Amino acid sequence: MTKNAIVLGAGIVGVSTAIHLQRRGRQVTLIDRKDPGNETSFGNAGLIQREGVAPYGFPQQLGLLLRYALNNRIDAHYHLRTLPSQIAFLARYWRNSNARRHALITRAYAPLIENSVVEHKDLIEASQAEGLIRKDGWIKIFRTEAKRDGAFAEAALWQNEFGVEYDSLTPADIARMEPHMTCDFAGGIRWRDPWSVLDPHALTSAYRRYFESIGGRFVTGDAASLGPFGSGWKIMTAEGPLEADDAVMALGPWAAVATRRLGYSFPLGVKRGYHMHYAAEGSAVLNNWTLDAERGYLLAPMRRGIRLTTGAEFATLDAPKTPVQLDRAEAVARTIFPLGGRLDPEPWMGARPCTPDMMPIIGKAPRHQGLWFAFGHAHHGLTLGPVTGRVLAELITGETPFIDIAAYSPQRFNP
Repeated sequence: MTKNAIVLGAGIVGVSTAIHLQRRGRQVTLIDRKDPGNETSFGNAGLIQREGVAPYGFPQQLGLLLRYALNNRIDAHYHLRTLPSQIAFLARYWRNSNARRHALITRAYAPLIENSVVEHKDLIEASQAEGLIRKDGWIKIFRTEAKRDGAFAEAALWQNEFGVEYDSLTPADIARMEPHMTCDFAGGIRWRDPWSVLDPHALTSAYRRYFESIGGRFVTGDAASLGPFGSGWKIMTAEGPLEADDAVMALGPWAAVATRRLGYSFPLGVKRGYHMHYAAEGSAVLNNWTLDAERGYLLAPMRRGIRLTTGAEFATLDAPKTPVQLDRAEAVARTIFPLGGRLDPEPWMGARPCTPDMMPIIGKAPRHQGLWFAFGHAHHGLTLGPVTGRVLAELITGETPFIDIAAYSPQRFNP
């Protein structure tokens, strides 16, 4: 008898998990309040970051922390009134970011990243989404020699330990690669391995269509109605009640609330981010996904236009938009590239779900049969969607996951 499964959350992680379960013989229903890919998966930088073996840590240097405290930067911004409620999370995040602990976390995190491109390749080919993908890496540029040299040293270490490939760029290299960029940069790095996505929402939509082509289905519903039912699970959907043997929670930043209803407590923080699309002035062309590393924003030549993305905003999930980082980033970006007018009616905002140890939560719920978690991917949700979907589907169907996922277990927060 075919087992049924429901996957709650139709972002890139949920859609990928649904695909891998459907491939393994489960009858899968994907459920969300909105169409797939319309929340956090909509607004990322569009990078499948094979180079991102080290998760983003919390600054450790006192001088840098004091500069962040001024709250006038592009790469980070905070809401003062909500800071007290976030102190416990931030303190744990800061402790886990010290050099010794961060190195251990990086080694545990790396297997996910190392398989990110090959697992996306599988789904890209299956969903015939090759037209959305570029395979020429991305560049990170530096304004000072000190930052450049530090990045070169770190890249060499990553290449030696994790097989990450890169090119060191001179100012002349940057001028050749980006002839319309006008700034005296000290140098840069081109990461060779990552792939870039011309339209992240279109990629998730392509994966959704592939999921449906192999027998899966999508319905609208609310995760708040999920509850145990007999030996399985039951949820209310737009098509009525639905029962399943297994339920996967891939709810991104909403996972903490949804799992709390079932008795779990996850220290899930939120880093909000913004983007805006721009035209280019005249005949100017941006050729590469480009991070202005010392200012903390990225420019990406996407299908809709040049997407400008910001760093992290520490705020509550439901707080009103405060796109001050976007305004700051736009002002700086206009000094290095001839951006034209804004193409979106208002800034887009999304929320990245983050754990204090910077690793996602992937695995079986400790106190329920048939309940599974897949969330907390922080800055790498797009990157890690397919590899997460595969390892979790393998676990659910009784296979041995192709990489060791013990470090991502929900039990590290809920024994």
